[in-house]
Amino acid sequence: MNSKLFTPVTIGPLTLRNRTIRSAAFESMCPGNEPSEQLLDYHRSVAAGGVGMTTVAYAAVTRSGLSFDRQLWMRAEIIPGLRRLTDAVHAEGAAASIQLGHCGNMSHKSICGCTPVGASSGFNLYSPTFVRGLRADELPEMARAYGNAVHLARESGFDAVEIHAGHGYLISQFLSPSTNHRKDEFGGSLENRMRFMDMVMDEVMKAAGSDMAVLVKMNMRDGFRGGMELDESLQVARRLQQSGAHALVLSGGFVSKAPMYVMRGEMPIRTMTHYMDCWWLKYGVRMVGKWMIPTVPFKEAYFLEDALKFRKELTMPLVYVGGLVARQKIDEVLDCGFEAVQMGRALLNEPGFVNRMKAEENARCSCRHSNYCIARMYSIDMACHQRLQEELPPCLKKEIERIESRG
Repeated sequence: MNSKLFTPVTIGPLTLRNRTIRSAAFESMCPGNEPSEQLLDYHRSVAAGGVGMTTVAYAAVTRSGLSFDRQLWMRAEIIPGLRRLTDAVHAEGAAASIQLGHCGNMSHKSICGCTPVGASSGFNLYSPTFVRGLRADELPEMARAYGNAVHLARESGFDAVEIHAGHGYLISQFLSPSTNHRKDEFGGSLENRMRFMDMVMDEVMKAAGSDMAVLVKMNMRDGFRGGMELDESLQVARRLQQSGAHALVLSGGFVSKAPMYVMRGEMPIRTMTHYMDCWWLKYGVRMVGKWMIPTVPFKEAYFLEDALKFRKELTMPLVYVGGLVARQKIDEVLDCGFEAVQMGRALLNEPGFVNRMKAEENARCSCRHSNYCIARMYSIDMACHQRLQEELPPCLKKEIERIESRG
């Protein structure tokens, strides 16, 4: 009777019907870097399922920011398609948000059309490719690209934007001492490493004006030795609070260095390689994948202990994300003082999970954390194995059963 879950929540100028948000989990549903009917249908299903706001995942602010060939790239010609999506979400009573970012060094010339750029020059094994460090005189234009993407989001009918400043993408590459080796005013001290983020937020907040909510996803920890830790991340969070951001989404991990710190559990290597087209990458990952992508045990609300430290230090709205699959734990998180919660895999497994939580006090989705959806999304699209139309090969079924039996 005292649950906050189905009470309205206000984030900046936006009020949501309840405290649930579909997280910006990459859908891989945008062939040609533009929205598809599949993307629209999925977000409409989540909106119809009762969520307060659904977030369209990872839209690149420039072509150089693309990391996948089935990822959104914000440009004027995709506005009509995005407008159809936001209209469909609004018709179901939910708000619509879009995550905006730049992948930095995690790309390849065949995808982004140029030598990948990042905070510093070097070689990235994730692609693999050489990377060019952005010049200081290029950074104002890159920051303006984020602001321009916010304008495009408004024209597309979005109520909010989520700026991606975590997971080892471009802003995160500037923030982390592991990836920022610059000797100019954008490297060295944390104050210097925050300069690019400050430039981006200045452009974003100007573009957002008084009618769009601005959320920022950030790392509490990078998840590996030599990366950002809580002490510096708390300073980043305070800076984002000062910048006027309306809410922070508290996450962690580096896609290129600690991917399972982000998502937890085991990466199903056989599944991942099954869907790969490149033969040498397929067999290379099959041989060394379990060492490249080490398992990090899953537990419900796995970021909560760290997130509580941020809740203690900040006055702004905070959104909890990470390992929420049951109403009981969601109520517990909200009672800890978080304004809202985000879910990704739970809403892929069951788009109507929010409505079921409203009807069932002890509701729990049937996701068992095999991470099939993540292994598949790099090559095809993000889909739960429990909801597939096609029959899985026996080898993949066996891998899923093995992983789920350990959960």
